[in-house]
Amino acid sequence: MNTPHFAPISLIHQLGAVGGFLLQLALLAFVYYVVTVIEKRRHGKLISKKIENKNGWKAIYKGPWSLLVGALLLAVMNALVLMINGKPWGITSAFALWGAKFVQLFGVDPTQWAYWQDPAKLNALKSPLYQDVTTVMDISLMFGALLAAAFAGRYAKPIQWRRPSRMTIGALIGGLLMGYGARLAFGCNIGAYFSGIASFSVHGWIWFVFAFLGSIIGVKLRPYCAYKN
Repeated sequence: MNTPHFAPISLIHQLGAVGGFLLQLALLAFVYYVVTVIEKRRHGKLISKKIENKNGWKAIYKGPWSLLVGALLLAVMNALVLMINGKPWGITSAFALWGAKFVQLFGVDPTQWAYWQDPAKLNALKSPLYQDVTTVMDISLMFGALLAAAFAGRYAKPIQWRRPSRMTIGALIGGLLMGYGARLAFGCNIGAYFSGIASFSVHGWIWFVFAFLGSIIGVKLRPYCAYKN
């Protein structure tokens, strides 16, 4: 695609497995140090939310899970996806596929678009949706989230259907920016950030820096959309 880009940079290819791993650990330690310093300056100490398990063994499906358990499961699942699918975990590439499939219903031919000139993407476009691994994972993720919420009793609380109009407008604008940005960056916080860093790719760290800066702006704008910080 004719978008500004650099050649791929792999820490493992540049520094070897050991060197890339050590640099990755150093970068993670640096991020931890910076956020720790900032939080101590603002609050005088590290603010931690203690997760209390009142469900016993039922916490397996009712929750809550600790952050450590969640992190370990994400790492293991990402490794399994890499082994089975041959590429790291991704989310938003399926959205582009769904959109292209949708416009085909109206006679539009997306195969001429630059995005679909990649052989792998073109093959996915010509194949049924159920053969696309990312599509299957996305649908499973949505049903899994609904099921987890049901087990946790979240549906017992009444749904707030009436919301301020600026909250709805802000959510729509934010969603469109996130979706469009994810395609420009060839990945969201899963495919480009989480899987990018896990794959020792420099682009994951670049994504992190600019997403962090964008998050600061987003937090500042939240009150204008009736959201509380």
